[in-house]
Amino acid sequence: MKYVSSLFILMLSTMMSCNTPAPKEADKTDDFQFFVEQFADLKILRYPVLGFDELTLQQKELVYYLSQAAIEGRDIMFDQNNRHNLAIRRTLEAIYENYSGERENEDFKAFEIYLKRVWFSNGIHHHYSTDKFLPGFSLDYFSTLLQDVAEEKFPVSKNEIVKTLVPLMFDPAFEAKRVNQADGQDLLLTSANNYWGEGVTQVEAEAFYAALKDPNDQEPVSYGLNSRLEKVDGKLVEKVWKVGGTYSPAIEKIVYWLEKALAVAENDQQAKVISLLIEYYQTGDLKTFDQYNVAWLADQNSHIDFVNGFIETYGDPLGLKASWESVVNFKNIEATKRTEIISSNAQWFEDHSPVDPRFKKETVKGVTAKVITAAMLGGDCYPATPIGINLPNADWIRRDHGSKSVTIENITYAYDRAAEGNGFLEEFCYSEEEIQRQHQYGFQADNLHTDLHECLGHGSGQLLPGVNGDELKAYGASIEESRADLFALYYMGDSKMVELGLLPDAEAYKAAYDDYIRNGLMTQLTRIKPGDDVEQAHMRNRQLISKWVYEKGQTENVIEQKVKDGKTYFVVNDYKKLQTLFGQLLSEIQRVKSEGDFDAAKLLVETYAVKIDRTLHDEVLERYATLNLAPYSGFVNPKYVVEKDADGNITNITLDYTEAYTEQMLRYSKEHSWLPNVN
Repeated sequence: MKYVSSLFILMLSTMMSCNTPAPKEADKTDDFQFFVEQFADLKILRYPVLGFDELTLQQKELVYYLSQAAIEGRDIMFDQNNRHNLAIRRTLEAIYENYSGERENEDFKAFEIYLKRVWFSNGIHHHYSTDKFLPGFSLDYFSTLLQDVAEEKFPVSKNEIVKTLVPLMFDPAFEAKRVNQADGQDLLLTSANNYWGEGVTQVEAEAFYAALKDPNDQEPVSYGLNSRLEKVDGKLVEKVWKVGGTYSPAIEKIVYWLEKALAVAENDQQAKVISLLIEYYQTGDLKTFDQYNVAWLADQNSHIDFVNGFIETYGDPLGLKASWESVVNFKNIEATKRTEIISSNAQWFEDHSPVDPRFKKETVKGVTAKVITAAMLGGDCYPATPIGINLPNADWIRRDHGSKSVTIENITYAYDRAAEGNGFLEEFCYSEEEIQRQHQYGFQADNLHTDLHECLGHGSGQLLPGVNGDELKAYGASIEESRADLFALYYMGDSKMVELGLLPDAEAYKAAYDDYIRNGLMTQLTRIKPGDDVEQAHMRNRQLISKWVYEKGQTENVIEQKVKDGKTYFVVNDYKKLQTLFGQLLSEIQRVKSEGDFDAAKLLVETYAVKIDRTLHDEVLERYATLNLAPYSGFVNPKYVVEKDADGNITNITLDYTEAYTEQMLRYSKEHSWLPNVN
């Protein structure tokens, strides 16, 4: 997998505060209930699908059909995360719906929280840290629950539950990490995901895919993207995810809804995109997937758009196997004017980048960007979702055809509204000036950072001849996300932002710098358990950047660690020098990427991105606990209500925002669950 482009998963949640300006349709959400519920370290929100009522009936139908396709792949994500996740989820749901005992005691409440966490993370490992989370109730209590519910209600026998599922749920050492990236360990044998067959080693896997690659192939497929590599009679064999192959029952349902979407496509190009995606699902042919991506890039006139398929590789420690995901959306025309300015100036940004000229593109091709309204989230984008997307991921497609970038503004708006008055900024900002700057510029600066990261950051630069993009291995994701972040950060401090009208004045970018350093050095630690290292790729990239510029700027006191009333803060003293440091690191990161310098990538990540100051970590956790906030957020989807006439023709489609989290999860499990317990 080439980490040229990825989901920009900041998961802003409580990190955001009430900032302006808000979307022009914000007045329609005055009575909208953004907050749903909070449990464990999670907060459940709603997002408003602003503008849906203004779509034509045909467009509403298209959104509806694509949304149904987005839900149908849910089981795939559960199974990819661990081969027993579906059986565990169905066992827990059977207990929840059939247990006849007391439900108001602390044990059953703990059981409910565990089930909600399994739903949220698409399995028993945390969606972000990938650590296994344990039940808050005892094994004895679980045995009581099992005994109360009839055998036929469970997906497998009670003996199988005790033999296979109980150790997975209760033993903290057994399959403890879904994605292990610890240096020096076999990353496949020590990871609990289901992307690789039992007993397949890292050395075997790397050798298998290395043998498939032709160094002279200018249009290589993304080898291994849509398959599980297994050992059959001692030989390595790919089991492809397609109709007639692994995950066929779910993929068949996805194809069913895509075919209905095809019938109401907005134009011929969009119809071509959907047709190629259907063909890809039917054949599993990665060449067809590349053709689909090229056609998807060429679809610039459709109002409705979507992502659907095996796309991102964060869940695989080798960065080869892709998780299933979907986002259905339509263009926010007014806000897209911002990203159109960025994309139309793509060549200027490339030409003025601080990186070595050898690593710059002489001609930037096909960079398009828009701001979208999410209409449905699915798979690896649900319940936790990105705030921006840049695709496709294949280096050669980006080189020859460009990329498509989006910022999901109704998601960032929902985060922002849900975080109003939560006290986060007051706790972690050093001065009132810093707080007011965030209130004044934060929402606009956050969105611009996402725009630059996705639209230009991932698409900037080029690999040297002979470099295919896989050389950085397990460090590739952190390096690529660092590269895109640095590109955005460097240019946010450029006067060009004000000249283009992307920021209101020369002070606005400081809010982004304040926020980034504060988060990278301190507040993102709220998401890590005491004693753990930083492991998630985006968190690593933010700490790498922040620690590097803090260290390199110490002689000139660019960033200062201050203590006030016994509390630690990080304060930017010189914003222009900080911008220069961002540029210097960007130059080095781009060199590492372009040359495929594994040793340098490893040194950067292991030196700056992994280890944590334990004393500071304890302090941050203690301060954060007083706010009673959840560090992670996710969403329930709207429910689409289809209205028909007496002849069965669709006359209108409306949105219902009243479905609760538990209600939605149980409905999805009943109406959109097609896979066997083990695949």
